[in-house]
Amino acid sequence: MRYVQLRAFHNVAVCGGFSRAAEALFLTQPAVSDQVRKLEEEYDVLLFNRNKKQVTLTQAGHQLLEITRRMFDTEQQALDLLSESRALRAGTLRIVADAAHHLLHILAAFRKKYPTVQISLRAGNTETVITSLYSYEADIGVLGEIPESREFDIVKLNSTPIIAFASTEHPIACRSNVSLEELAGQPLVMRERGSKTRQKLEDFAAAAGVALKPAIEAEGREAVREIVAAGAGVGFVSAAEFGRDGRLAPIEIIGAEMLMDEALICLKERSGGKLVRAFFEIARSLAEK
Repeated sequence: MRYVQLRAFHNVAVCGGFSRAAEALFLTQPAVSDQVRKLEEEYDVLLFNRNKKQVTLTQAGHQLLEITRRMFDTEQQALDLLSESRALRAGTLRIVADAAHHLLHILAAFRKKYPTVQISLRAGNTETVITSLYSYEADIGVLGEIPESREFDIVKLNSTPIIAFASTEHPIACRSNVSLEELAGQPLVMRERGSKTRQKLEDFAAAAGVALKPAIEAEGREAVREIVAAGAGVGFVSAAEFGRDGRLAPIEIIGAEMLMDEALICLKERSGGKLVRAFFEIARSLAEK
């Protein structure tokens, strides 16, 4: 087994095909195919299911990919260590967040200190954040909870209650607060399953003997916001994420506070990376103020 064979396999797996892997490696497609073929022949194992339209991993391929992800990520960390100043000048930091709002002050401070570092920021619910970190598709995540797993380094950002909100034209918008029982009688607009806000709200309501059923289920916070703004129902969000929108009115939910604990997290095994460490240092310093 040779390094070039594992590298060829890994890039085919993560790129989704031999042509894309060849482009990523600056090689020809036959060269990449030959390296993967030799790896399969040497160990008498099939790593990819091949057809004319797509290439998919076999079970053995999935197992090997888990290993090569760690292998090449460790290689990148070694490269970062040996070229620290360059990493902080021209690296890329990948962040996936359930709400970018909680990161704005950290991003501003980080950009001021490391203006040439490229930042990739995408949205996702709690499930997406965790999956992206474990698969090494993101370096840092932002969650609406404090994870219990000991595999993560964590910086708590804030704690805010879950509130309801409605269009200013909606009859309930004139209320300063509302009970769970009253909400159950309203058309509700909820996030997709996997949203921690939805899960916490439903769990709290169930414990109080109230069933909250969505009339509309939408993927993503912005989709919910636009649907509610159009007058289609009542939505839910943490108070910190409500922001300012003249079309919408916030409404307190009567009863014990349902707090969302926003946290910045990364895998401990990746916390030594220069960019991740620099971002966490800034986050911790701001959290202490």
